[in-house]
This record gives sequence, structure tokens and C-alpha cells, in this order.
Amino acid sequence: MNRIHRKLYPLASIAAGVCTLAAAVPASAVDLTTPDGAWKFSIDGNVNVDYIYSNCQSNPKTVDGGLACGGDASGNSYSNIGNGLLPAAFTFGVSTTQNGIDLAAHLGLYPGIVTKNGGGPNLGNGNSNTALGTAPLDVRQVYMTFGNADMGTFTLGRNIGLFESDAILNDMTLLGVGVAGAAATANPANTTLGSIGWGYIYTDWLAQMDYTTPAFSGATLTIGIFDPLNSLTDPGTPAGKPAPGFHAKLAWKGAFDDWKVYASVSGLEQQQRYDLTATTSGSVQGSGGDVFLKVDYQGFSLFGSGYYAKGLGTTALFLLDSDGNGNGRTSYGYLIQATYKVDQVKFGVNYGSSRLGYTNNADRLANPFLVASNNKVTGGVYYDLTKNLMLLGEVSWGQSTAHFNSSSNNNSSVTANVGAFLAF
Repeated sequence: MNRIHRKLYPLASIAAGVCTLAAAVPASAVDLTTPDGAWKFSIDGNVNVDYIYSNCQSNPKTVDGGLACGGDASGNSYSNIGNGLLPAAFTFGVSTTQNGIDLAAHLGLYPGIVTKNGGGPNLGNGNSNTALGTAPLDVRQVYMTFGNADMGTFTLGRNIGLFESDAILNDMTLLGVGVAGAAATANPANTTLGSIGWGYIYTDWLAQMDYTTPAFSGATLTIGIFDPLNSLTDPGTPAGKPAPGFHAKLAWKGAFDDWKVYASVSGLEQQQRYDLTATTSGSVQGSGGDVFLKVDYQGFSLFGSGYYAKGLGTTALFLLDSDGNGNGRTSYGYLIQATYKVDQVKFGVNYGSSRLGYTNNADRLANPFLVASNNKVTGGVYYDLTKNLMLLGEVSWGQSTAHFNSSSNNNSSVTANVGAFLAF
């Protein structure tokens, strides 16, 4: 098993709770209003459970940054009962209108069902999955909003990022499992990969301050700053950043008879700094952009997304982002998906690819087994047993390939899952 391989699973598994499923459920499960009607309190969320089986690569090859799971001395198959790409969620909101301005605050709590007795809630390491343990709890959303239809909306706090958010929010494996990630280990993490690192970089949850314009002919623009992240793999010690990170997103939606169209572009930029010794330091400029297009027609839905970045890395923001000498690596990828829903059943398939390149020949010589690509395909069936309860099944195949001797330095794995998703 390669060095980065085990690091990536926990990092990618922080995908828990990418949305609160507001789109899946028409209204909150509980809406309470104060006697004077001034304040409204709401509760919603979900509980999801899957049986996950993974058949991993026997005698896995070295692919630093590869996401296909590998076996060990005892075998190459793993069984797990846990959450999927999302954990359970219980989200709370309060809202009111004062002086013509809509005010709201939101808190999201995301419990898992895997046994954890050490490490973080989404980490696949530590003393976990043993008797007398307990389930983990994630707190990743706490933010406020204020504004109205005329002035636009300000969002301040910890919330989902802008870059690559449409890709993951529309990924059909969001409500399922997709690729197993750290579920295919002896110490399963709280969540799975879905399609993270297999077609898009994880958007992450960021402390941020954003402004979204009023809608103009179906278009909105969001611009903001966020608390700059440290690199996960750059050398030395992470250093303070003199400027915040910047991100922006332009989105548009329209309808033409039975056709519905949604399109967006987003971007992110942040400088990475680190100290090598008491007197020397390094820095890398990271930036990236993505495009997204979705078309719905009656029961059919088709979307495509793609990204290009330099100095952002792959799978997670600032993972394998540079060569350690101040040069940012180039990465790009895409995800395409088609679904068709007839009555209560939705059928879907998606294919994704994420690629990472060297900065120069020195980087190539120093890191011969760096991942060149992670490619996967997922097929799924999703059945609405009731308005709020969905039963599902998926099969995912993935392959991770190294730059060096790519014809033989690759690993492949298969994940199958069945489960239930209750949204409220």
C-alpha cells in the first residue's frame, strides 16, 4: 500500500453533509413560529444506512494519490455497514424579517453510525470499529444570512464552498455511496468517496464571507473571501497567509417549455505559504476554475462538469498541489452523468476522470509513482418507496494509474452497495 493512499481516504471522506437535502424534501420536517409571528424555527435532515462491499486490488501497486482500494495480507474484500457519501444530518434554522431585511441563522449537526473510539469523526485511522465505542458527530455548518430580493444576500460563517459545489451537489452518488473510500478498510470512516477525486475536487466547508447579487434574467453572481487553507502535502511547516482566499460563482437557470437548463462557472484562488527552516520559506499560488451544465427534459437529466487547476492538487483542496519547490502541479478532470426517472424509479450512470501532472522533469524523477489519473464509472437504481424514503443500489468500478509504467502500475476496485435514505 502506498504512502498517500491511506491519507486520501480520510481526507476524501470529509464529504459528509454536502447538502441538507432541501431539494429532496419540499419543506422542513418541523416549522415552529413564535406567538407574535416574528421568528420561525425549522428542523430537517436525513438518516441513511448502506451495506457496502468492496473487492479491491490484490497485491496493490504503488500509486501515490491513487483512490482504488487495495488488499492486504489477509485478503482483498471488505464489508461495512455505514453511511454513504453523506452522513446522517440534523439541521436547525431560525429566520425573521426586520426593517425589510430577511435574517437567518443555520446550524448543521452530522452524526455517523460507524463505531469510533479515536481520531476525528471522518478519519479512517485511530482505534475505531471496536466494542464499547460510540458514533461520531461532525459540526461543519454554522452561518448567517441577511438580505432581500432587491439588495441581494450576504452569507457569513462556515458553509459549503463555491468551487466545484455544483458537481458534487448534482452527483447521483450524493445520496448513495459511489466509490467506497475508507469504507474499504479495517477502520471505516464516517463517509465514502462518492465521485470525489474521480471527476472533481472536493468543494469542502469553508469559513467565508460572501455576497450574492439579486437575480437578473435568471443569473446571479456570488463573490467572497474565505479563510485560507493549509496544504496537506507541501513540505515544511504551514505559515500564516497575508491575504484570504478568493472565490466566485456565476450561475444561470432558465426554462423553455419542458426543458430546464442550469449553467454555472466558478473559480478559486489562494496563495500557499510554508516555512522550510527558521530562515527559509516557500510559497505556491493556487488557482482553478470549473464549468457546469445541466439539462432536464421530462424524466431525463443530463449534466457535464469539468475543472482545470494549477497549485490546487487533486481529490481535496491543496492535496499533492506542488512539487515542494514552489511549483504548482496542473490538474484537470470531468464528470458526465445521465439519469432517467419513470414513476418512482430513477436509473443513472456517471463516468468521471481526475488527472494530475508533473511540474517539470525534476518532479518526475523525484516522484515516479505519482498518480496520473483516477477513472471510475458508477451505475445506480434509486426507488422512492414513499415521499420521504428511498431505497437504492449502486455498483462502482474504479482504476488508479501511476505516471511511471502506467500499463502495469495501476490498481482497480469494485464497490457494490444497497441501502435506504430517509429525508425529513
